[in-house]
Amino acid sequence: MDSKLINKVVLITGGAKRVGAAICRHLHTDGFNLMIHYKSSINEARALQAELSLLRPNSVAIIQGDLLNIASLPNLISETVNHFGRLDVLINNASTYYASEIGDIDENKWHDLMGSNLKAPLFLSQAAAIELRKNHGCIINITDMHVERPKKGYIVYSVAKAGLVTLTKSLAHELSPEVRVNAVAPGPVQWPENNPQFDEVYRQRVINQTLLKRVGEAEDVAKAVKFLVADAPFITGHVLAVDGGRSLNL
Repeated sequence: MDSKLINKVVLITGGAKRVGAAICRHLHTDGFNLMIHYKSSINEARALQAELSLLRPNSVAIIQGDLLNIASLPNLISETVNHFGRLDVLINNASTYYASEIGDIDENKWHDLMGSNLKAPLFLSQAAAIELRKNHGCIINITDMHVERPKKGYIVYSVAKAGLVTLTKSLAHELSPEVRVNAVAPGPVQWPENNPQFDEVYRQRVINQTLLKRVGEAEDVAKAVKFLVADAPFITGHVLAVDGGRSLNL
């Protein structure tokens, strides 16, 4: 563990599985205490808490919350501080992802996709600002490589993630100099679950478009997050692509 990170506290949204869980494992190994937020993945959250607590007792807590309920977001911050005594890092990882094609977009899809990917990160960051300023902490937003070249058929999702990039840079201005704010933009790292669009033909086409000719792993994103959190004290307002060079070849 890194001695300068021991007992520092991370709140991560959507941290119970997939990339979020990889981030949790990586930061926990480096000494951070974790408050893992989940919406409905209670079994995964409890299993991850048990796994990490075996390695370091009393270092992980879990909290349930609907990020679309803006009024409840300050509670995520206060419960984290009440449990661990502080908050050093906020990771806005939770995301809703599905297609929204012209002719099929309605207000429900708009509110859902914009809510999880942009609105919640804004209001959660606002709620965390006082505590993060006190501890000279940081915020990491998980965006998407497609903000520069939107994916066809995913209009609302793409708009929300593009907004998250601008939010990252705006918060870097607003919260400086005490708080750093950066983003990680994953590319082909983990395929979406239970989506027939991402069949073998699609996957091979993506790999062919990726300069490194392979997909990445959740751990690649976790390492980028850890770098921005712990090893980049003079970086703020930056978006770090973790996409194997695919964004250069579209």
